[in-house]
Amino acid sequence: MAQLAALLLTSDDEFRRDFGRLVRSGSVRIGIVEDARGPEQMEPDLAFVDIRADTPGGLSAIERLRGGHPGLSIFAIAQTTEPDLILQSMRAGANEFFMWPVPDEPFQAAIRRAATRRESSNTAGTQPSQTLVYFGAKGGAGATTVAVNSAVDLCRLTKRRTLILDLKPCFGEVALFLGMRPRFTVLDAIDNLHRLDRDFLRELVAKHKSELEILAGSEQADRPSAADAGAIEELFRVLGRAYDYVIVDAGNAINSCSLGALYAADTLFVVVTPDVPSVRNAQRFIDRVRQLGLGGERVRILLNRAGAAGVTAAQIETALGYPVHHTFPNDYGTVSSALNSGVPLALSNNSEIAAQFGSFSKGIVSPGDPHEAQAVEKKKSALSFSFFSW
Repeated sequence: MAQLAALLLTSDDEFRRDFGRLVRSGSVRIGIVEDARGPEQMEPDLAFVDIRADTPGGLSAIERLRGGHPGLSIFAIAQTTEPDLILQSMRAGANEFFMWPVPDEPFQAAIRRAATRRESSNTAGTQPSQTLVYFGAKGGAGATTVAVNSAVDLCRLTKRRTLILDLKPCFGEVALFLGMRPRFTVLDAIDNLHRLDRDFLRELVAKHKSELEILAGSEQADRPSAADAGAIEELFRVLGRAYDYVIVDAGNAINSCSLGALYAADTLFVVVTPDVPSVRNAQRFIDRVRQLGLGGERVRILLNRAGAAGVTAAQIETALGYPVHHTFPNDYGTVSSALNSGVPLALSNNSEIAAQFGSFSKGIVSPGDPHEAQAVEKKKSALSFSFFSW
């Protein structure tokens, strides 16, 4: 499902922060937008209006939203559940009414209903978009290699519109791995959000011979920066409506911009190598994901360079509390040759590692048990604590 945009109307900064965290903790991918203006793709999907006693103008805001956006799902958030206030809210145009603090499960269920209605009206008869984010447990883990090759395979397997976004800070390498030199980068997209519709986006992306489309990484060392975080979130929503698959190389650091990718991800692939520093960093990353309320069920562990001496797959699973979703063999020579030539493995040879990328991509198109990660025992054993935690 493409990331949805939620308009949050409140004058309370503390409420804005707490409510934003709550909204993002659910299974529906939601980004907070500042207003309802902009191109058609920037129209809000949901609206949350603060009508508590200390926030004047809430009911009037609901009326204005309903008049300007007849199909919008509007949530009124109040301080009390007085019958008269509920009736006034519904008459003003609200679809849902909740008292703050909201009960989590009924609230998330209401969001899921609203999101389903919106997605059905926007994409009737089409496959929902998927955003797949690749995060390296450490530098050199191979996240870019996995992201690029899986993106090429997905595009070839499905024949659907597929884009790879290079969000890696400080000079990403996606275009280099594909042997291309795109004219525009992600900065051109986020600096022109006011005009970023499908037609303009088509001018910014480069197309690989595999039909994979590329939004290249920044050429500036200091951007994207914290000031671009909101624009990154909105960019993901536009991409989710323009493409069937959005593949993201998110680098190996959680920062204000990579958070936008984490919020948008339908699946978050953590690429780990069989060494203690990599597993330790993956532990920290997963803990941070849980602290942010992003939903650990989206996490999938990818073991790169399997077979190399070091930590075993079983030890990694015990330490992280997740099964290894897929393994890629240790074949430095083949991978290095493909990278140096700028030709993805999927297009260059019939090696074992190329076959594994094909198998991995087929699993994305036709997934197995979607609750695989949830079925794993999350409690770490005493052995894993003593071996990996320090």
